[in-house]
Amino acid sequence: MASMHSAGPTRWEALFGDLEAQARAQSAAEADALVSEMTRAEHATMTLADRFRAVVGAVVTLELLAGAHLRGTVREVADEWALVQGVRPGPASQHLVPLPAIAGVHGLGRQAAQATSRRDALGLGPVLRALQRDRARVTVRTLSGTVGGRIARVGRDHLDIDVLDDRGSRLVPFSALLVVSEAP
Repeated sequence: MASMHSAGPTRWEALFGDLEAQARAQSAAEADALVSEMTRAEHATMTLADRFRAVVGAVVTLELLAGAHLRGTVREVADEWALVQGVRPGPASQHLVPLPAIAGVHGLGRQAAQATSRRDALGLGPVLRALQRDRARVTVRTLSGTVGGRIARVGRDHLDIDVLDDRGSRLVPFSALLVVSEAP
């Protein structure tokens, strides 16, 4: 009778242990599914600017819409643009790149960093107006070519370049703009 008595609690303990293990496994599976769903939801809110913000100070290679590549260190990022310091030998120049002009990027990690200041929302127009005010010499790369000069006017969705070789001015819609670089 003692053997039957000892077999009884062991069977019940095994049954309860099995049920507890199943409950723990189900809880772990539900937690994993919840984490996966939350991760997908978080990724769905990430912007390209957020991805760039996470790598300020890192070297990236940008593939521009026209097929050209630009390699440099990410210096600043706003919702509409990234400022990249060139890494070619010789004097490095700064390149203002509208984010819609980027076809691909090498060197971005999977992380993201959200905007933290009002400057992050600074549009392309105000930055170009600052270059205009400073009378900076720039090289403007568009989908149809490159032109050097000074920014004469900046509208809501376009800019005018006074061409340096005295060919007059050229209007460039922001939609065609690939890069605005410091002129050598």
